[in-house]
Amino acid sequence: MQKLAKKSSIPFVLNASLASFGAYFCMYAFRKPFSVATFEGMEVFHIDYKIILIIAQVLGYALSKFIGIKVVSELKASQRAYYLVGLILIAELALVLFALVPQPFNVVFMLLNGVPLGMIWGIVFSYLEGRKFTEILGVALSTSFIVSSGVVKSVGLFVMTSWGFSEFWMPAVTGALFVLPLLFFTWLLEKIPKPSQEDIELRSERIPMTGKDRKNLVLKFLFPITIWVLFYTFLTAFRDFRDNFSRELWDTIGYKGDVSVYSSSETLIAFIVLLVLGFAFYFRDNRKALFFYQFLLLVGSISLGFSTYLFHSGNLNPFTWMVVSGFGLYICYVPFNCLFFDRFIGAFRIKGNAGFLIYLADTFGYLGSVVVLLYKNFGQSGLSWIDFFMYSAYSVAGIGALVTISSTLYLKGKYKKHKNHNVNFKLVLDETNV
Repeated sequence: MQKLAKKSSIPFVLNASLASFGAYFCMYAFRKPFSVATFEGMEVFHIDYKIILIIAQVLGYALSKFIGIKVVSELKASQRAYYLVGLILIAELALVLFALVPQPFNVVFMLLNGVPLGMIWGIVFSYLEGRKFTEILGVALSTSFIVSSGVVKSVGLFVMTSWGFSEFWMPAVTGALFVLPLLFFTWLLEKIPKPSQEDIELRSERIPMTGKDRKNLVLKFLFPITIWVLFYTFLTAFRDFRDNFSRELWDTIGYKGDVSVYSSSETLIAFIVLLVLGFAFYFRDNRKALFFYQFLLLVGSISLGFSTYLFHSGNLNPFTWMVVSGFGLYICYVPFNCLFFDRFIGAFRIKGNAGFLIYLADTFGYLGSVVVLLYKNFGQSGLSWIDFFMYSAYSVAGIGALVTISSTLYLKGKYKKHKNHNVNFKLVLDETNV
């Protein structure tokens, strides 16, 4: 019977993984292609035009995350598909208007492009959370934003170089290529069955949260949530800088004009991250899985900092450095996007959903991304892209190590109290029944 159950689970895992990976992969075609354009020589108020565009989109994204704290945490299952498709179409319309309206007035449409896209992650993950296979499904979903960013940039560059579209029309054309695939993958998402009773027993039931529920959760776990959000803010800013200026970084280290390097490097990183995170599936105990993720956060921080030091000192070649530092970044970044908070809720039997914590962290993360871009432009304008990237890597690595050690020690103490409270409560109930 157990073997039969395992066999019957395989089609579910494959279908759900394909549906979620495909849906989020398509979203990136409406968000990231513009960053492969250089917009060379363009400025707005003495600020690099590309930086202005990135800030506008990230501000829209940050605003979306703030809205998503309420919308995603309260979202009903029957609304998900309508929200998903509707928000993507609004983002594509914004890209068309970005191409039609002259520069610099078209900047506002890049902001409007970011607003709907920021809620897609929470909607897609809501199909997957609270299941015994969430680890596998979450890893498949998370690798989509590692791979897709590089792939859609390659598509965008192809649209410009081979089809002759301008830097302004390229984002809308690239997005249009992915509308039909998005509809298909949304249909597949709707075919995913609801969590079973076994899922609920293992991971706790996931329900919409009220404002009071959200407030109580934050107050109860104020310390770990605060330092996790702090670390995630630096992670997001660093990851966004790496993603948005990947062309400038690769050009600087000797890969100018290489269209394939974006896809090949990110695909390799995604494969390694997927392989490592997949081990968490074998932890049925949510507490053990949570501490496994804490260990990975420490490993990622060390990998990021040490590989950057080796490259900085001339002891590591550029491609290997970008892959190893990318692994360090994403082995920290991916768990915070879904898996870490999913296990956190399961470990402490919290009544609610992971979407709230994900969007709380994301709100500060993308605000941090804007601050970093402004700091680079006004505070460190004389510093090269590659030097700024390396110094940022050292900062993220140091903060990550401190946060991981602190939160691990705190959670060990908190979990003991939580477990003792549950045991005492159960004894009281048993005595009452007797």
